[in-house]
Amino acid sequence: MTASRQYDTVAFDVRDNATMLFFAKTSEEGEIKDYLLLMRTVEDDFDQSIYIEINEQQFGGHDLIREAALTGNVLTLRLHEPAESLGGATEIVLTYAETMDNQESMEAGAFRVFGDTLVGGNA
Repeated sequence: MTASRQYDTVAFDVRDNATMLFFAKTSEEGEIKDYLLLMRTVEDDFDQSIYIEINEQQFGGHDLIREAALTGNVLTLRLHEPAESLGGATEIVLTYAETMDNQESMEAGAFRVFGDTLVGGNA
């Protein structure tokens, strides 16, 4: 099963122990109506982990994403196990607006967030 999500804004950020890609659907007034945050953390006691947060609901961990593929403005996340919080989805397909800012954020962040889970596709 596939969970599909569409966004108009993509942002990339780096913090002390995390790299993040933030996808948002905004209103005409600029308010966030829907978001998905992908965050890769590095902790002293643990291997790198990727977390997904959707509208304040977080799930993730060490083996959450099996692989990620980027083709044009479509990012497909294939999960190791079905995500109960997404109705049992085994993959999440994100489509985002093809703006220069969004493309730059994806170019800067995709490899840093996904690392060796990023396979196939065209960047």
